[in-house]
Amino acid sequence: MIRFIFKGLLRDRNRSLIPFIVTATGVMLTVVFHAWITGVINNSIEFNARFSSGHVKIMTRAYAENAAQVPNDLAILGADTLMPVLAAEFPQLEFASRIYFAGLIDVPDSTGETRAQGPAMGIAIDLLSGSLDEIGRMNITSSLTSGRLPAKPNEALLSSEFAGKLGLANGDTFTLVGTSMLGELTMHNFILSGTVKFGTTALDRGTLIADLNDVRQALNMEDASGEILGFFSEGTYDSDEAAAVTEQFNEKYMSEDDEFSMIMKSLSQQNNMGFLVEYSGKLQSILVGVFILAMSLILWNAGLLGGLRRYGEFGMRLAIGEEKGHVYKTMLMESLIIGFFGSVAGVTAGMLIALYLQNTGIDLGMMMKNASIMMPQVFRAQITPNTWFVGFIPGFFSTQIGTMLAGLGIYKRQTAQLFKELES
Repeated sequence: MIRFIFKGLLRDRNRSLIPFIVTATGVMLTVVFHAWITGVINNSIEFNARFSSGHVKIMTRAYAENAAQVPNDLAILGADTLMPVLAAEFPQLEFASRIYFAGLIDVPDSTGETRAQGPAMGIAIDLLSGSLDEIGRMNITSSLTSGRLPAKPNEALLSSEFAGKLGLANGDTFTLVGTSMLGELTMHNFILSGTVKFGTTALDRGTLIADLNDVRQALNMEDASGEILGFFSEGTYDSDEAAAVTEQFNEKYMSEDDEFSMIMKSLSQQNNMGFLVEYSGKLQSILVGVFILAMSLILWNAGLLGGLRRYGEFGMRLAIGEEKGHVYKTMLMESLIIGFFGSVAGVTAGMLIALYLQNTGIDLGMMMKNASIMMPQVFRAQITPNTWFVGFIPGFFSTQIGTMLAGLGIYKRQTAQLFKELES
């Protein structure tokens, strides 16, 4: 019987082609929308993680208690020795040492006297080792407004607004005046290699980005790091896996009796990020749910109207002796076949589009000229396990429900009434 119905659908395209196209299009849009919303929301969380919190962050216990003050006198010692150990114990993570610091930028005139000064917040990352991981994470290359990336020791970047206020041009020398890890006054000369724009007022007012080893030398922090950030190799934050890694690390390295013992915190445990992650997940569910509901209503109505238009056909079939139950069953079977193949075609097309958006993305940099580092310029979709089957909800079940409701009219109407519809 299924074979007979399938052949009938193939031969009568008026009965199958339009419902198939409508179903496939609705499913495709659902799949693409789910992947896009998931990607956009997670992109925002990822950029916050890349800039400050990491997916997980390692600090000393004393540093963690005063993390807002960036107490580098409580930094991790032996960081370079620790890095390969961490890589071996947690291969699912990529680790990066960073130092956040503050100081005063002093700009000399031609005689060596102070010409301009300004307070600065500094970020020390790996710029000169040849690895582009940290440069890529912080989106520095595309955020340059002038000059180039540091290519040799003692070269650094400043926010473009800050450099303009100080009257600095690329190639000029400036001095960082700060405090070492031991509390001593330190001074270190840098050469401005380029300027960047963060898109955030607080950072654009005064930010310095320098190589990790240069800052270690400037602050007497040899082989030390204020923080070690960990990022999942897959590139996305996984709350459950982060919690498991954090628990495993803290069981081995953290000691309540030693304030300098190391502690690991996940992204959700830092700076109220747990609320943001939970809120983002609920917002994503709401947006996807509303879209699926709207698409389900459209496909529901499509199935309903498709059944209503065929009442004349059903009257003729009843007139030649076919039972109402059999007519109803064949109607549902046809809808099942169209819904299944339409859903498969829609999911396939939607996944191909989502895969393109995930790998290539859409460049919205022209719309966000003032948010270069703190916001992604290229937004990408993200395919998750849910993306594979979310389209079947409107495509398969909604069309079936619509057809079922339309088919109930067969039982409510008399054969004579269906004959009248056939004549008209």
